[in-house]
Amino acid sequence: MDTLTISLEKVDFLPPNRVTDDTSVLTLKNLVCEPLLKWENGFVRPALFESWSHSADGREWRFVIRDGAAFHDGKPCVANDVLQFIGGILDAVDTFGMKWSYARYLEHARITADDDHVVRVENPEPIADILDIFSEFYICRLDPSGAPVLGTGRYRVTEFEAGKRAVLERTDGRSGPARIVAVPERHANARYDTLKRGVVDAVLNLERIDERVAFDEDFAWGRAVNTLSVMYYLNCQQGIFRSPAARLAVNHAVDTALIADEIFHGLAVPSSTIVSPFHLGAARAQLSPIGYDPAKARELLEGVDASETIRLRTPTFMPERAPEVSRFVAAALEAVGLKVEIETELDRPEYARQIGRKEMGDMAIFDSSPHSTYRILNDKISSKTKAVWWQGYDDPQTEALIEAANQAVDDEARDVAYARCLTRLHQNPPWLYLVHPVDVFAARRGIGGLSIDHKGTLNIR
Repeated sequence: MDTLTISLEKVDFLPPNRVTDDTSVLTLKNLVCEPLLKWENGFVRPALFESWSHSADGREWRFVIRDGAAFHDGKPCVANDVLQFIGGILDAVDTFGMKWSYARYLEHARITADDDHVVRVENPEPIADILDIFSEFYICRLDPSGAPVLGTGRYRVTEFEAGKRAVLERTDGRSGPARIVAVPERHANARYDTLKRGVVDAVLNLERIDERVAFDEDFAWGRAVNTLSVMYYLNCQQGIFRSPAARLAVNHAVDTALIADEIFHGLAVPSSTIVSPFHLGAARAQLSPIGYDPAKARELLEGVDASETIRLRTPTFMPERAPEVSRFVAAALEAVGLKVEIETELDRPEYARQIGRKEMGDMAIFDSSPHSTYRILNDKISSKTKAVWWQGYDDPQTEALIEAANQAVDDEARDVAYARCLTRLHQNPPWLYLVHPVDVFAARRGIGGLSIDHKGTLNIR
């Protein structure tokens, strides 16, 4: 087809030094920009870097830029562009004003250019997880107007007004529509209505409509379980959840299948550990969700001091339906004998900052979004790094498994090592595991080449 019009929750291209998991932004980024490496179900594949190699000990990595890579203004993409791009990310802060974790991951790394086509990464310790990190970096430059839209991908931006409209034009003879028009509509019900009225050809994030999706046969539908985890951080430093038995008990106390069905309208699947089924190590671990068993929860709580009221904290969004989930969870915990008080924070960025400062009460709902198993272990679980999202979990067995995973280099070894980590965290959970949402798109019938991946990105071929 000549032109495909899509409706997204937002239309934006973020600055080059911003990394995001927003599905609308990633949908546009994937068309216009290229990641340094492409993530696929835990492993990486070639993208801007067409090949890579490493020393036997995993301390030195060499990445080769694909032949002919060029930005949409004609400038060749060379190694120094990649170095400047990475440097910008390492020096930046995230949307909550907090320093990116990437700077810590690469604190001791030396990143240089061998020549125009080769980027070298040297580190004092094995750093196979550089693959995960590079899969989150989509290289781009600012155009003369200051818009971050000059990528190396198969579509160039010909029109862009943030929050209003973007027009993309195919740069070569490969598959896909010659032109893509992206328009924003914040509310899912209104997005769906534009499809029904024939205003647009496809819409994303219909899992967020108010009612249960009917999957009208007049349209073509696609869905995929997202890598994002909706979960509760448990305060492992003070209070009831210092006890492993209490942490396991609350996982038995909550019927996550019912949350998925009733609150998420069937568009979610229960979690079994800190990551989704599509993260590295998860398929090998073959874990099932911790079973809903209130009797087992009460048994586990018999030896725990549960006299204090649990402070359960929640924002109003991010994750979606957070207040409804929190009311459900509070009732489930009270049903097994715990006392719960819900505290609602209206300022979502401040809520994130509070969690980062460990001001979380006893439990706090959050969404864990990285598609890298390494990042989640490093940022949220490890008592060695004690990073920004760590909430006091300290299990020597888990820490030894994380250390072993950090030393693994090839894909097979990393997969095995992470599977062991995930299995241990299923047995001794640091969080209350809830669900992974299912992302949904709809399109006019007869439009081919549309699909959705486990990051929630609409792919157009």
